[in-house]
Amino acid sequence: MAVAGCPDYFLHHPNYQQDNADRASNHRPADLIGPSFQQSSNRNSPNHQEDDVDLEALVNDMNSSFESLYSACSVQSETAPLLQNGQVQRPGPPCSGPAPLPPASPRQKVRRSQPMHILAVRRLQEEQQQLRTSSLPAIPNPFPELCSPASSPVLSPGSLPQCQPSDKHIVKVFSEDGTRKVVEIPADMTARDLCQLLVYKSHCLNDNSWALVEHHPVLGLERCLEDHEMVAHVQAAMMSESRFLFRKNYAKYEFFTNPLNFFPEQMIAWCQETSSTILPSQLLQNFLNSSSCPEIQGFLYVKEMGRKSWKKLYVFLRRSGLYYSTKGTSKEPRHLQLLSDLEDSNVFTVITGKKLHSAPTDYEFCIKPNKVRNEGKELRMLCAEDEQSRTCWMTAFRLFKYGILLYQNYKIPQQRKALLSHFSTPVRSVSENSLVAMDFSGRIGRVIANPVEAQSAAMEEGHAWRKRSQRMNILGSPSPLHPSSLSTVIHRTQLWFHGRITREESHRMVMQQGQVDGLFLLRDSQSNPKAFVLTLCHHQKIKHFQILPCEEDGQIFFSLDDGSTKFTDLIQLVEFYQLNRGVLPCRLKHPCTIVAL
Repeated sequence: MAVAGCPDYFLHHPNYQQDNADRASNHRPADLIGPSFQQSSNRNSPNHQEDDVDLEALVNDMNSSFESLYSACSVQSETAPLLQNGQVQRPGPPCSGPAPLPPASPRQKVRRSQPMHILAVRRLQEEQQQLRTSSLPAIPNPFPELCSPASSPVLSPGSLPQCQPSDKHIVKVFSEDGTRKVVEIPADMTARDLCQLLVYKSHCLNDNSWALVEHHPVLGLERCLEDHEMVAHVQAAMMSESRFLFRKNYAKYEFFTNPLNFFPEQMIAWCQETSSTILPSQLLQNFLNSSSCPEIQGFLYVKEMGRKSWKKLYVFLRRSGLYYSTKGTSKEPRHLQLLSDLEDSNVFTVITGKKLHSAPTDYEFCIKPNKVRNEGKELRMLCAEDEQSRTCWMTAFRLFKYGILLYQNYKIPQQRKALLSHFSTPVRSVSENSLVAMDFSGRIGRVIANPVEAQSAAMEEGHAWRKRSQRMNILGSPSPLHPSSLSTVIHRTQLWFHGRITREESHRMVMQQGQVDGLFLLRDSQSNPKAFVLTLCHHQKIKHFQILPCEEDGQIFFSLDDGSTKFTDLIQLVEFYQLNRGVLPCRLKHPCTIVAL
């Protein structure tokens, strides 16, 4: 059928091109063409007498007629929503109007859909995921009584427990020589547990004297963590430059053993009020009892906030906080001003006091609030007259803050030691029980029946190898007297010997590890290359004793008392003074050691 005056876009329209013979048979030409078009065509017939034709009106009539036809044919496809993957919803019963068109080819078929919201699409995806999950085979439940609901015989895939992410933290711990170890710890690991883990990994002797130290190099502060503190919580409040150190601290609970050495009577207020002497047990009970009100008092140098100047004040330390008196040594409430609170603060030792803060003495300590990280404006810098008073202030701060927790931390290793005491004796095998002590000093060997004689013979045999000179090509020998003697180099394998360190370095090591009675180390002498020096701590004072070599009958001995007591090597010397005080102020108890992680 040729249509005169039809526009070009209408001739190329897809719905117009898909008309075939079947469609033409179902629709009459009179139905397709409107009355206006019929009238115009009649006017164009040869019988019509008027030759003028209104072409614009003719085209408009054609457009309106065919647009109405197109809308009627596509009303069904417009109302069908398009689902996922282009699947069209199947139509229902045919609506009134023109008959439905037969399906066209995939290339010619035009699909139209209504827009859908993104949330609806996501809801469809979730429903499909649930359908896939429910289609999985059921897993037999071996413990139905442990599941919810209790009567469920199988475990559905949706009821399986989800894997929760493990709450782990990475901690870097450094030793005194700069080596470090990276460990992964849970969030609830305490400082005691981490120390025991490091002792196990480093193959150290677990004598319950290891400590984890919080070190701030920028501020020049450090403190030992309490055994019950969470390492992850402390690390979260530390600066990026701060670190943890692993070292010995013999003075952590030493005040429970010797409280009078830590708390002088002139610094305790209620000791001055009573005329009778205070027993050590009663002294500790007053500190640990929360209902009692002990008080530490004395003069301290206090640095003014935001200034470099220091002021000497009379200070009181109570359970409620640290106060100073504005009028001499008065204790009246109107004359007391709060310096720092104990609840949200920690006490630190200042290791660079004179350089950073121009402290009047070397015995400086600091009270640092927990919320302060890298600003030194809120730090309370304090300075004591001597080491004993500084130790008293810092120990009392810990007791007032933690109280009975410190005593529980102190008793835990003692209880473990008591439980393991029954298994401390080594179990001998059958072959060892069949051995007997023999004496081969005479012409004929004999069995030593006396147990005391057998023990002395074993000790003599154990020390006899030290008296024999041997070639030490591997270890070397710094002694010019006997270059090949074993006794001159064997001490270098011991943990208490630190080689060529200075006097100041030995002081720093002893101070860091506790300053308790009997803490010692040995080092090379700087003034005499043939001699050695014993560094010993007594009453919180560090003393040095020179060990001189002496030669007798071609053999070298070492002595502390100008030859009165001589030893073949330094190991024998240390073992002797660990049992006997001799010329020393106290026995050697705690070796100052450094362990590489």
